[in-house]
Amino acid sequence: MRKLITHRLFWPIAALVALIALNAIVRPQFISITVRDGELYGALIDILRNSAPLMLVALGMTIVIATRGIDLSVGAIMAVSGAVALTIIDTSGDPEALGTVAIALVVGILVALVLGVWNGFLVAVLGIQPIIATLVLMLAGRGMALLITEGFITTVTSAPYKFIATGYVIGLPFALFISVAAIVVIALIERRTALGVLTEAVGINPEASRLAGVRSRGIVFGAYVTSGLLAGMAGILYSSNIMAADANATGLYIELYAILAVVLGGTSLMGGKFTIAGTVVGVFTIQTLRSTILFLGVPSAQAPVVFAAVVIIVVLVQSPRVHRAARKVIHSMRTSGRTGTTTRTETAS
Repeated sequence: MRKLITHRLFWPIAALVALIALNAIVRPQFISITVRDGELYGALIDILRNSAPLMLVALGMTIVIATRGIDLSVGAIMAVSGAVALTIIDTSGDPEALGTVAIALVVGILVALVLGVWNGFLVAVLGIQPIIATLVLMLAGRGMALLITEGFITTVTSAPYKFIATGYVIGLPFALFISVAAIVVIALIERRTALGVLTEAVGINPEASRLAGVRSRGIVFGAYVTSGLLAGMAGILYSSNIMAADANATGLYIELYAILAVVLGGTSLMGGKFTIAGTVVGVFTIQTLRSTILFLGVPSAQAPVVFAAVVIIVVLVQSPRVHRAARKVIHSMRTSGRTGTTTRTETAS
């Protein structure tokens, strides 16, 4: 039992289960799933579908944080990739053509990949602090998206493009398959090859890993490229869901939610050891909390306060120092109880 409680995934999973249980008690329909025309619908299905963009961003953020870095530009990269894709579809002669949509997807993701390369170049090659390097693109990326859309919100009508975020395959949302595929690919690369160990080595001690022959620059460079690529895919998903390219709203604050999901999952911001499974749990926790706040009817202006309060509670529950303090309190209570029992026994004698 002690091994189970001390496992790094125990408290993140416990927090998620408690949140789901609370929702199920307050509104039993939360866990109900209906089938219409062979497709599954319900609050849980909505959480799985809506969490896909954040899942992609958080996976990339996990790898970046593991290298002692941070990527504040993921929201801007999402805005750029979505703007590029929708602009191509909007200016094409046939928005419904699969070829047009395919070209828009490839170009949008390639642009995001280039932006990831730019971040990697600044951090790994030029040695600029990650928070400064990505802050530059965080600010400039929105401007790039505005230039692409000429300052307007670009809207399109394209069934193939809309299918990416809202379509269903074998009864489940297609967006869910995209996020699951990304989880599997990242997990296989990072946990079934030496890359994951090398990434942790760079995050724990970059200088020592370099002296040991690890190409730390290449690993850090690849982390930012991966983050940019996944953010670009998230931008495609987001714009496909609303069928519009909004340079100001797309991916707004998603970098903060992604960092929060990584931390809630048990990965330290100090770098080194990281957990993909923990990030997945963290993303679902955040998305479930969003759904809960929406159901409670909390005004949008007050929602961040409620969100922050719940997150603080979850973080405190996961804190090792809080666990040690709780164990000390329990131990002292047991000791005082035993002392009191012994004293009463001696008095009776």
